[in-house]
Amino acid sequence: MVDQKKCIGCGACASICPVGAIKLIDGKAKIDTKKCIRCGSCQSFCPVEAIDLSKAVDNDDAQKPAEKDKK
Repeated sequence: MVDQKKCIGCGACASICPVGAIKLIDGKAKIDTKKCIRCGSCQSFCPVEAIDLSKAVDNDDAQKPAEKDKK
């Protein structure tokens, strides 16, 4: 989700995250995938395009289709 080579550790993503899912660890952004709601704010706000939510690893059912969509 965060390209560690591109991340400059500015903290812009952490400051904009509405659920506090991003922390700076060792000067680089780290996203807690269990807290992340995939709103895209961090990706839009990152000045160096280091975040790509399309590469997000999801450990829960958040990206599965809703039950109503299966009918």
